Amino acid sequence: MDIGYKIILASNSPRRRELLAGLGLKFDVRVLPDIDETYPDTLPVTETAEYIAVKKSQAYRQTMASDELIITADTVVIVGDEVLGKPVDAAMARQMLLKLSGRTHQVITGVCLTTVDKSAHFSVCTDVTFKQLTEAEILYYIKKYKPYDKAGAYGIQEWIGYIGCTGLNGSYYNVMGLPVQRIYSELQSFIRQRSPQDCQQ
Repeated sequence: MDIGYKIILASNSPRRRELLAGLGLKFDVRVLPDIDETYPDTLPVTETAEYIAVKKSQAYRQTMASDELIITADTVVIVGDEVLGKPVDAAMARQMLLKLSGRTHQVITGVCLTTVDKSAHFSVCTDVTFKQLTEAEILYYIKKYKPYDKAGAYGIQEWIGYIGCTGLNGSYYNVMGLPVQRIYSELQSFIRQRSPQDCQQ
């Protein structure tokens, strides 16, 4: 699919690169260091991921060429009314997995598609249910997979997903970190909105 823009994925995540490549799109990766990912304490937890994705996109605007479209994204895990980010160590990863054990939680990925003259942003939510995880299972997973780069301290595509996930309502790929079906639809909207004059440039 040729959308008339050079697509830039603003992410270091190998999972996001793999998922976006699965759409058959050509893209480059561009990552800026030290982007501020804080958000207001008063922000509803369900809006956190989209807020951060938009904030990330603003950091890239000054680096953009007129023919580029930048994709920024952020994924959060929500259990109850608590946002679980990435654990900094094994102890924090254990605490997160204990909170998810035997419960249904939400995985929300916020995405922002940005060009020099317009943007579109959205979020996608998936409900994930885990069985009651044993202490041994949690410790084995943390030791072997070291999930410190993953929101909620787990990757659904890894061993913990195989043995722990008992139900999933929504997009599986969203839980991996990128709601590719929705991105595909939004990119098609960009094509429809682009004028013939734009396409000739």
